[in-house]
Amino acid sequence: MTNRFYSSFDEEAWGEARKSDYRTSFQVDRDRVIHAHAFRKLQSKTQVFLSGEYDFYRTRLTHSMEVAQIGRSICHYLLSQGGPLATDFFIDGDLVEAVCLSHDLGHPPFGHSGERTLQELMAPHGGFEGNAQTLHLLTETMYQNEASVHGMQPTRALLDGVLKYKKLRREFPQPPHNHFLYDPQTIYRDFVFGGAPIPAALHEGEALNKFKSVECQIMDWADDAAYSLNDIVDGVKAGFLTIDRIESWAAGVGIDAERQHHLETLLRAIRGDKLEAVFADKIGGFITACRLRPRVNFMSGRTHRYAFDLVVAPEALREAQFFKTMANDIIFESPQLQQIEHKARKVLFSLWESCWHNYVEKRGRVINILPPRVGRLVDAETEVAGKARRICDWLAGLTDGLIVRTYKRLNDPDFGSIRDLS
Repeated sequence: MTNRFYSSFDEEAWGEARKSDYRTSFQVDRDRVIHAHAFRKLQSKTQVFLSGEYDFYRTRLTHSMEVAQIGRSICHYLLSQGGPLATDFFIDGDLVEAVCLSHDLGHPPFGHSGERTLQELMAPHGGFEGNAQTLHLLTETMYQNEASVHGMQPTRALLDGVLKYKKLRREFPQPPHNHFLYDPQTIYRDFVFGGAPIPAALHEGEALNKFKSVECQIMDWADDAAYSLNDIVDGVKAGFLTIDRIESWAAGVGIDAERQHHLETLLRAIRGDKLEAVFADKIGGFITACRLRPRVNFMSGRTHRYAFDLVVAPEALREAQFFKTMANDIIFESPQLQQIEHKARKVLFSLWESCWHNYVEKRGRVINILPPRVGRLVDAETEVAGKARRICDWLAGLTDGLIVRTYKRLNDPDFGSIRDLS
């Protein structure tokens, strides 16, 4: 069935033209993401708690799967509501699934702690940002072997869907700590917009970072819906969110009647051992809180992806923010999570320094630390910034377990042997 929502402009792929087969362009996008090594590695990357500590905590992989399910459900719900959508004019669920599955590909080990550390290390060399790193993977480095390094030839709609932020690092008055594209990624932003000049008004403040396709908006809300609720569930199961801590936090921050209702619902669910069931219903409520609103902008005449805004009911937005604030204050600011941040800094700084002194500013006897393929990529770069980016790519691509083992092999005399190749 033809879907009039999309055109050849949306389906055009970056790089070489794709071979056609029995799948749609967006099904190819989704399948390539699912079968990529970078996607599989998300099973061993931190969401909130270190991967591997217990088998019921969410990882980046299970989180991405949950976001994809919510995203597809939002597409189905919006279509079920009728106009402006119809059976031959609808937001493609395969595309939204591909966007959702891709959205965390660029995140490094140790979760947000690792991201903050790489931001600090890469500050003199073009910066680091998880969303920009996802774009870097999709377009340049997702597929790597001894002979080549290249991206997955994503469609314009997929690239646009993962671009939560579109402002280049150099376009900020001062280098930001997050929410930017790498400066060389201007070519991908130009491709996403089909070469159309960006209106001056969008360069003011954060306007360009807020200018998102409807699929990106769906992914963004699905992501918020998933982690605002599921971080609470994992926090309770892990023992970080106890009734005493929650009540003490609520007394300290002061809450209004609406948030008091959310608080009482949470406490009843914990006491009745019904937390997962209650929060599953809340996810359903977040899905049905969505609707579409027409909009006009410099891209809306070229693609329907910019002809609509996703509007989420204000009460759903406030509820999600309530639980995100609770999780941040009680879980992420806890000593246990702060210890992970300390570990991330120590491990990443140590590995960065080892790589830097053996591949960039070589000192004394040089040893081979990086995998041979990565070492050749670093050596092939002629600029310091390029070498730094290759080292950063390697560090960001490591899983929690592998980066700790690598650190121990380099620093712990009792760990590892010549037979340890992983």
